[in-house]
Amino acid sequence: MENTNEPRDEAAEKELAGVPEELLDNGEDSSGEDTAAQTIAQLEAELEAAKQDVLYARADTQNVRRRLEKDVQDARNYAATGFARDILSVADNLVRAIQAVPGELREDNKFKGLVAGIEATQRELDKVFGQHGITRVAAMGMPLDPNQHQAMMEIPSDAEPGTIVQEMQAGYMIKDRLLRPAMVGVAKKPD
Repeated sequence: MENTNEPRDEAAEKELAGVPEELLDNGEDSSGEDTAAQTIAQLEAELEAAKQDVLYARADTQNVRRRLEKDVQDARNYAATGFARDILSVADNLVRAIQAVPGELREDNKFKGLVAGIEATQRELDKVFGQHGITRVAAMGMPLDPNQHQAMMEIPSDAEPGTIVQEMQAGYMIKDRLLRPAMVGVAKKPD
């Protein structure tokens, strides 16, 4: 029979209050030990699962960070894409203006300054394009590349079929992306 007059250890009771009943040794036989071992195994499995969840969360966070850094870098690199596409028509018109000047007008003192001014403007525009990673797509004499060239017509020629023999409009890249394809004429076997 228990002595109910024994002094109670309140600190020990508080400490045991948060422990699950299965883990307390109530003086039972080995089945209590089995229950405690099962509970420990279950808690260890839950701990391992929680560790895996933390690792997955860290990896996911790192992937999101990398994606965001790439998006920011792409935004910086290609921010001028829309403006560059719009300004290409100005570059095209400068080239057309220079090509339209007949040879005798180039030598005429009245127009020499005008022609020189248009050529200087074109050179400056090409320089600015270069500073911003905008480059012209190589076309003449190259094999047709559908990733960079848009074939507009086939021209009978002695050149290898599929070779570009005429460029109607220059194509441009901005860094490693196509800004505008070159519009070209492609060689075909003569009839």
